[in-house]
Amino acid sequence: MVSKPQSAVMYPGPGFRIRSSIERPDAALVAGFGKFDTPAISDRMNRLYAMATGIRNVTDESLSILGPACTVKVYPGDNLMVHKSLDVAQPGDVVVIDTSASAMTAVLGDLISTKARHRGIAGFVVDGLVRDLEDIRALADFPVYARGTTPIGPLHRGPGEINYPVSVGGIVVFPGDIIVGDVNGVVVIPKGIARELLDRLSAVAAKESDYVAAVKEGDFSNDWVDTVLLDAGVAFDGDGAQGA
Repeated sequence: MVSKPQSAVMYPGPGFRIRSSIERPDAALVAGFGKFDTPAISDRMNRLYAMATGIRNVTDESLSILGPACTVKVYPGDNLMVHKSLDVAQPGDVVVIDTSASAMTAVLGDLISTKARHRGIAGFVVDGLVRDLEDIRALADFPVYARGTTPIGPLHRGPGEINYPVSVGGIVVFPGDIIVGDVNGVVVIPKGIARELLDRLSAVAAKESDYVAAVKEGDFSNDWVDTVLLDAGVAFDGDGAQGA
């Protein structure tokens, strides 16, 4: 009898597990973030919850993405759990895939994207590569964010995880966190602070809109810059030199 090494055995538990039920934020709360672009959201989280710039919209820059995260972790070069995520994700979810930034293979293409669209999934965010880009773009209204493309397809063996924390674009994403993506990039809103964050964004929206409108008309002052510089002890050379 020929047996394979124990190091090649799949073990249930960490690394090979699926959580089919997760807590998702209220749909109206998620929809509220659709009024704001990713720079505004990022600023209100002190610029620490934006994914690496290599993860970008590879389908159509006019397509934004918004929804709670269904998280997937795959073994580099494999996509078995991406296929299974189509049965686990709910309509409106964004499937967020951690490939360990693998450049070995694509983890999805046109067939998975087409199936996901039929299931009502809002789109994919992939810390890795995709393929069949022309056919994905032909879907017209299905956003895919990724690091790039390759013609090389994946294996379908596992291991992997669904709906456990992942690391995507340098940000830890928990199942149910809110994903917002646009032409600027992708931000992750931890579900526990989503309500408070939306309230703060809404509270300053009118004020910031007025300021932007004034700047467009040339009505602005840069006095605040001098205040910051002087408070920091800057040295000025030339006429009117100030500081040390």
